Amino acid sequence: MTVTSEPTARPRGAFYAPMKSPNHPTPSGDREIARLTLRALDLAGFAPALASELRTIDLAGDSEAQQVLLANATDAAAALIDQLRDDPPDLWLTYHCHYKAPDLIGPAVTRDLSIPYAISEPSISPKRRDGPWAKFAAASDEAISQADALFWTTERDRPALSSAGHSSKMTHLPAFTEPGPEPAVRSNHGPVLQLMTVAMMRPGDKVESYRRLAAALKHLSVPHNLTIVGDGPAASEVKALFAPFAANVTFAGRIDDRTQLRAIMDQADLFLWPGVGEGVGMVFLEAQAAELPVIAEDHAAARELVHHPCSPPDDPIAYAEAITNLADAELRATASASARLHVLERHSLAAAARTLRDTLEPLLR
Repeated sequence: MTVTSEPTARPRGAFYAPMKSPNHPTPSGDREIARLTLRALDLAGFAPALASELRTIDLAGDSEAQQVLLANATDAAAALIDQLRDDPPDLWLTYHCHYKAPDLIGPAVTRDLSIPYAISEPSISPKRRDGPWAKFAAASDEAISQADALFWTTERDRPALSSAGHSSKMTHLPAFTEPGPEPAVRSNHGPVLQLMTVAMMRPGDKVESYRRLAAALKHLSVPHNLTIVGDGPAASEVKALFAPFAANVTFAGRIDDRTQLRAIMDQADLFLWPGVGEGVGMVFLEAQAAELPVIAEDHAAARELVHHPCSPPDDPIAYAEAITNLADAELRATASASARLHVLERHSLAAAARTLRDTLEPLLR
């Protein structure tokens, strides 16, 4: 008789995203990262499950709203503790914890159940400890202090975390994406560059990026077409910015289907986005995974994610020159291959899974 051992069950991980659930109906970088983190946990050998969909976000600094969210979170944590007490998960991972959207559930649940607690993209803002977000800043700092592991992603978050004495539990987890299949062989567009960009059309930094892109087009002399994917409350303002170039610009509207978006990327030559105020800049990774060289301005997100050198901020002539330089087919082909390799080696789902596994597995012992 042959005796076979039962397969070892995968460690169960509770996952929580207080800023925006992976099931939220509105697409955004935060929702995409939450979804990717669940996939990375699965690939790392865990069995992740969403612990709660409660959003604890307060963008206005409203003390009364924060008090309501604190009460709701206390109730949600108590209910989870009752639900999980007899069969607790093996660990808890929270994606995002900062003064506008602190984790108000994970600390209580993990403390009561005595399970490891990790946070991805924690952020400390000392100047917010006074003022309208003081309660939330304190709650965020407390959660970060309690965590057993902290995965930092952007360089701007690292110094404050280190200064707060958390260096020993910090691990760098670069932003990541699913690279997808090898891109299709691009058509020979001849002398006409096929350009594209993807971004929501919202007031503030997004409109400013669109403004800078339109300003650069005024100085672009090489033949080109530009496809703009996106929509939003500032759509009319964005379209007005590109009205002088109407013959060369196509507005494709909002596209949520990743396969459809990838198909458009596969037909483009370059991806353009200045990236003013970008937090993580997931679209930079998605474009490079499709072998699209990215022309971005020299801002924090682009510096961390874009393989190609960045253009000086708010310099339309320099931005146009960066596009023109890659009108050369040979230079563009080299930049294209390097862009995808950069994602595969440093910013892929598989790379993130390795980092999560190597950091979280020791916490289970």
